[in-house]
Amino acid sequence: MKIVIDMMGADQGVLPIIEGVSQALSTKTFKAVMVGDAQKAKTFISKDLAPKVEIIDCPDYIRMEEHATDALKRKKSSIFVGMDILKNGADALVSAGHSGATMGLATLKIGRIKGVSRPALCTLMPSIKDRASLCLDVGANTDCRAEYLLDFAIMGYQYAKSVLGYENPTIGLLSNGEEDSKGNLITKEAFRLISEYPLFGDHSTSTPIFKGNVEGNDIFDNTVDVVVCDGFVGNVVLKTIEGTASAIGSVFKNEIRHSFGAKLGAMLLKGAFDTLKQKTDYAEYGGAPLLGVSKAVIISHGKSNARAIECAIYQAIKAKESGVCEKMMQAFDYKGAPSS
Repeated sequence: MKIVIDMMGADQGVLPIIEGVSQALSTKTFKAVMVGDAQKAKTFISKDLAPKVEIIDCPDYIRMEEHATDALKRKKSSIFVGMDILKNGADALVSAGHSGATMGLATLKIGRIKGVSRPALCTLMPSIKDRASLCLDVGANTDCRAEYLLDFAIMGYQYAKSVLGYENPTIGLLSNGEEDSKGNLITKEAFRLISEYPLFGDHSTSTPIFKGNVEGNDIFDNTVDVVVCDGFVGNVVLKTIEGTASAIGSVFKNEIRHSFGAKLGAMLLKGAFDTLKQKTDYAEYGGAPLLGVSKAVIISHGKSNARAIECAIYQAIKAKESGVCEKMMQAFDYKGAPSS
């Protein structure tokens, strides 16, 4: 399996990218094609790692302050070259660089699955239960139509079932209330479309797939496995969760630092704190898959550390092994088939 890793554009430079690749190679077998500034990379690549990776020298990259459309003209930038390699035979791509550039080039060069209105970014959200909730879109499409949300539901369902291995995953539409009448004009129309979609709208079974509207707290209660929303709302939800988790962690650290009793309690509750950290740490989820394009593309956070890159590579491998892109193609063939 050939995985392309864009080394450029991350907040902390090439080091965490290289460390993440090294850690992933220690547990999984794959060919790593690392695209970026070879001079900077060689400083951090050990003698043991060197024979296991291929480095494509591309010092140019799209800076975070630049427009996503700039990537279309910069044919020697790391993400443009990396996407070319993906198009011409590689199996997946991981990037912690400019997310807009990555999404734009993936759509243009790799192409959307036939029938998909818009690709969507999805991410795993922590929950109080054993399995996380999947939320999409979390930033690819700030302005959406109702039919886009139906596509997000189909893609989220397939990803939850194929990649995450959830048996009989359920879907909810994020709204401002659980009642069928709640929501804005777009979500009300999306509710109708998802309800009428044959696979989701069959309420004759004891556990229908589409559960209707859900609220923000349902994300963490794991009321449903897949939470559907537009990219504007989803991105706000994602950033709010990240900020809340970080703030809670800071409060705990400050209290523990200034109180002996709190230090003693923290020692006794270390196992619980470790579980909480693992569930709320973005690094454990790796990155956000871009669903709806024909090959696996994982977009990681700009501040990704080595663990985040390692987990993003695992996501890419699992997406390829599960054949999720092919299964989505079949799902959208079904969606486009004339009704009997």
